[in-house]
Amino acid sequence: MDWDGLFADLEAQAESLAVQERAAEIEERTRGELASISLAARLGAHHGNRIRCAVAGGQSLQGRLLRSGQGWLLLEEGDGREALIFTAHLLFVSELGREVRPAGVATVESRLRVNHVLRGLARDRSTVRILLVDAATLHGTIDRVGEDFLDLALHPAGELRRRDDVRGVSAVPLNAMTAVRRVVS
Repeated sequence: MDWDGLFADLEAQAESLAVQERAAEIEERTRGELASISLAARLGAHHGNRIRCAVAGGQSLQGRLLRSGQGWLLLEEGDGREALIFTAHLLFVSELGREVRPAGVATVESRLRVNHVLRGLARDRSTVRILLVDAATLHGTIDRVGEDFLDLALHPAGELRRRDDVRGVSAVPLNAMTAVRRVVS
């Protein structure tokens, strides 16, 4: 019996086992880290990239991801059109790379709720088209934004808000909306 060969073989087996255990530990830690990544962190790493989003109601929106925050993302669809998408009704996002915004790296906008963004649309009196979860649409101007709803002055698509053209005001729950598109004149 060759003792040196036997011990060399045992050392090689032990080293191989240690390498396998280390690889399994790394894989487990990676899975654990991935489990803590939020959609906001995933999207935050892709600002400026083209993406495609599917939302409830069968709508598909695509464009360059401009910004994202708590419960929302903003797409530039082209021709000056923008869409504010509510992530609560987002079915999937495609054309993303593997990047993730590092933990602890947050921008002011990433902490803004969708209410803040909608208040900006109300302030500048933009005409909007709201896509609802049942695929219906509403056209009008946002008059005000509450905690969980907005008041929309309903008027014809493509028209500015004029008192004589307003057909009524609807309170629209935020959780009924999939996206808000600013209408470009």
